Amino acid sequence: MLRIRGQIGNWPVDLTVEMDAKDWDQLASRLSPDVMAQAPMAAKASSGQHNDALWDTAQQLLREAGQMEGPRLLAELEALAGGVAAGKRLLVRLRHCDQVDMEAGKDAPLYIWKG
Repeated sequence: MLRIRGQIGNWPVDLTVEMDAKDWDQLASRLSPDVMAQAPMAAKASSGQHNDALWDTAQQLLREAGQMEGPRLLAELEALAGGVAAGKRLLVRLRHCDQVDMEAGKDAPLYIWKG
């Protein structure tokens, strides 16, 4: 899954593109050998920065919402991170974050940003 967020003029854009292995292979086949050779190095160099940016964005998501039920927050984090496992890791980090409180909600836990 690939998520594209931004703006076109004054219009907000939030687009999710689902791609299976065949789609990724087809995309990779169109890249030049120079780009393919640089891709693993670029991924290693930016992985820490990406994780930090992802963590910052996850915190911002809850901060802006103020509070959110667990299932909805998990769905948002999965979309943000691009997968179930990465979304769950972010949820666990939020659960243990000093700036977040959790309360038992009626149907699901409630995550509250206390800042």
